[in-house]
Amino acid sequence: MADVDLSQSKGKQKHGGKKKKKRIAVRLDMTPMVDVAFLLLTFFMLTTSMSKPQTMEINLPPKEIDVPVAGTNLLTLRISEDFRIFWNIAEEDPVTVDGKERKEKLINLGKLLKERNAANPKLITLIKVDGKAKYIDMVDIMDELNINSITRFSLAPMLDADKKIIGTL
Repeated sequence: MADVDLSQSKGKQKHGGKKKKKRIAVRLDMTPMVDVAFLLLTFFMLTTSMSKPQTMEINLPPKEIDVPVAGTNLLTLRISEDFRIFWNIAEEDPVTVDGKERKEKLINLGKLLKERNAANPKLITLIKVDGKAKYIDMVDIMDELNINSITRFSLAPMLDADKKIIGTL
């Protein structure tokens, strides 16, 4: 741990018989501190979970391909900047998903998606998120699709025409 050197060696006398005081040497042993540091390092390395980052795989087509889809098989979700969710099928007028809070809107959206996909198994969901919306908005919508086992969806940018349709422009 620590050592104090108390060895008494005779010092030379200087200036009329006064003895110069010798400093006491202190030696610190750093071995226990290094042992504790490595113990803590190995403890934290072994106890932390080595988890893989959670990602969602998105397959993109190789080139721009126009695939004709019947209007009755297309459910369009439009998410505004302030997380208002609008949906419509084909050329119908957009309807707002009910809910005051974010969680309530997502629950109602999940119910809606489940109903519509049960009624039409060929339904494709088109997600259009406003460019000024938060990233978490898109992630929450995609999570809701994943929770409800909806694998047929597509992402598209929200254009000015879409903003006019939902009345945010």
